[in-house]
Formats: sequence, C-alpha cells, structure tokens
Amino acid sequence: MHIILLGPPGSGKGTQAQRIAEHYGIPHISTGHILREAVRSGSDLGRQVGATIAAGSLVSDTLITEIVRARLQEPDVASGALLDGFPRTVGQAGALDTIVPPDHLIVLLLQVVDEEIVRRMMRRRICQSCGITQTVPDSEAGEAGHCPRCGDPLVRREDDAPEIVRHRLRTYAALADPLIAFYASRPGFAAVDGLQPPENVTAALFGHVDRIRHSKESKGSK
Repeated sequence: MHIILLGPPGSGKGTQAQRIAEHYGIPHISTGHILREAVRSGSDLGRQVGATIAAGSLVSDTLITEIVRARLQEPDVASGALLDGFPRTVGQAGALDTIVPPDHLIVLLLQVVDEEIVRRMMRRRICQSCGITQTVPDSEAGEAGHCPRCGDPLVRREDDAPEIVRHRLRTYAALADPLIAFYASRPGFAAVDGLQPPENVTAALFGHVDRIRHSKESKGSK
C-alpha cells in the first residue's frame, strides 16, 4: 500500500517519514528528491523540470504528477511507497487517484497546533560548520549553545523566526485544509496527535497502518 504523510512544517513529519519507511521496508519518496533526481537523469521530464526551475517558476501540478507517476513505476515501489510532499493540492490528489487506486492509499495526518510549532521552531538550532540540527530545551532557548559533533556555535535559522514560521503555517493551511477535506472521509485516513512524545506518535501511526493493512488482507482472503 502507498502511504501519504501530511503535516505542517515543524510537526515532526521528517522524523516520522523515515521511521515509517524503514519499518515497512518501502521507499521514502519526497517531492524535492524526485525533482532533483529527474533533473539529474536528463530525461525529457527532467529537462522540463530543470527549465521550469531555471526560469524561477513553480513546477505545475501536471508536471509534478508525471514525475511522480514515473517514479511509482520503478521496481522498488512494487510493495508500496511513502509519499512525502505529494500531493500538495486537491488537483494533485485527484491525479494520484488515477495512478494508485484510492483504496490502496493510507493517508496519515500529523496534527500540531500552530503555537506549538512556533515554540518548536524557536528551539531549533543548526551548526553552520557541519550542518547538524539540534533541538534545545525551553530553558536554553535564549542561548546559542554548541554543536555536540564539532563544538562550533549553534545558531537559529532565519526562517525559524516566529513571524516567518506563522506565515509559512498560513501558506501551508491554505493548501492543506482542502486537501485534508478531500481525504478525511476515506477509510484509510487517520489524524494523529503530533503533540505526543515522538515514540507515541510513531506507535499511533504504525497502529493505523497495520489496522488498514489487516482489514484489506482479511477482505482479500474472503
């Protein structure tokens, strides 16, 4: 089965995507990665993507859908894949239904309130030397800190400033709210409380995936 993971920036989606892909032995397909791979491949689609990006334009729904369609035909996706960053719009979701049967989709939504995401982002630090990302405790949020790997100072990313984060969340919601509504009534959809400890979030996500898979297997054996 194919799994779609939805969630706002700062919801822990990256961590959970990696865990889901590893646990179920399926490839983690992120939009950014497949676009870069397409450009590097030199294919006709890749050249279209490269030209679009070079012109400073956004990749259209039609083009990104064709890139995803091609990726989902690769042999390593035979037993499923985790889609991260696609679909982003209702138009893309409708197109995905023509690639993957709707009842083969499991849609997982990480729910985290905006102010908690703002708080999380204010605690995030990056090492400018080695690139490692760290989350510092609330008590140390006002301090620079040092990288545990190389010892150089940790800094806050400019786009983690509260007002920038809130703007990103508004932009996300404008696209995500209709997309969530598109999937919410489907049996394969589940919303998980992302405010729980990460291990609890993982367990809840695995539990939903396993329930859907077992339900499909039971129906298939009848």
